[in-house]
Amino acid sequence: MGNKDMDDSIERAANTSSSADSRPKKRFSRRTLLAWFSGIAVAEVVASGVTWESFVQKFEVIFANRPLIGTLLYQYSPSSSTVDTVAWSPDGTRLASGSADATVRVWDASSGSPVFTYKGHTSTVLSIAWSPDGKHLASAGADRTVQVWDASSGSPVFTYRDHTDTVLSIAWSTDGTQIASGSADRTVQVWDASTGRRRLRYMGHTDWVYSVAWSTDGTRIASGSFDQTVQVWDASPGRLLLRYTGHTNWVNAVAWSPDGTRLASGSFDQTVRVWDATTGRLLLSYTGHRDAVYTVAWSPDGTRLASGSADRTVQVWNASTGRLLLDYTGHADIVRAVAWSPDGTRLASASFDK
Repeated sequence: MGNKDMDDSIERAANTSSSADSRPKKRFSRRTLLAWFSGIAVAEVVASGVTWESFVQKFEVIFANRPLIGTLLYQYSPSSSTVDTVAWSPDGTRLASGSADATVRVWDASSGSPVFTYKGHTSTVLSIAWSPDGKHLASAGADRTVQVWDASSGSPVFTYRDHTDTVLSIAWSTDGTQIASGSADRTVQVWDASTGRRRLRYMGHTDWVYSVAWSTDGTRIASGSFDQTVQVWDASPGRLLLRYTGHTNWVNAVAWSPDGTRLASGSFDQTVRVWDATTGRLLLSYTGHRDAVYTVAWSPDGTRLASGSADRTVQVWNASTGRLLLDYTGHADIVRAVAWSPDGTRLASASFDK
């Protein structure tokens, strides 16, 4: 990567603008953006003198259940490396994080104390997911692998190596038997979670697959891509069922509602859209963010949606009306991931904070 691209990528991380003109699609090559996500850019910021190593990523867990929401409960500071992903355990007692230092860390959600650190990856961990029974963790990232860990001991179970580029997103099937992974190699692959054998390679996208999600009944997989589409396809044969084309920029996030009737997507076009999962009809377009939307998550009861953005906010809003319920401004940089606790009373977020 050239010095100019590197300087541009660090400038973006250090000084995120709320202007639509600053969106990465207009400022970065894909190579630079991927290098940024992977924690490769480590040069000095010329204008400010701030080094990349000085950016400390924090988890911030906020109370998000009633009108009096937005109270900070814990702030986890795992290392001086950026953190790209966060996920709750199914029982709500632990949080897992994936970082640019190539580690996966597990935290006690009540005290914020560390439980385990997994060190099987060789580059940035961009996505993590708990198995439905909470016994295993899957992690994926810039080293092109998907790894499955024992969540109680930290010992590795399987490593999947069939992707040919960075793995950007992973998701377990609801029965815990399969894992789906989306990659910069433009494919979605489905794996047997017990044997590591690949069952399906879906090649319907024409650009990076940035997000994947299983439907609650386990029959469908949704994928969001830099080709600006959300696609829904049959999880068994890989047959395309629906293609949503309403976004006008990269799609970074997809998430099924708990009842499986709706699908939410977040995009660099600054919107969160909610679709009818059966017909593909657009139900709602939420326009409360002032910059790219990186992540979306449904509350467990399906009444609220949380979204994280490059505008440095976490917003929680009514999933039926689009009415804003919370605008959390505690982060100082891009919010890369949000996740609800299983009981819906807490919300964890990860950001490129300094």
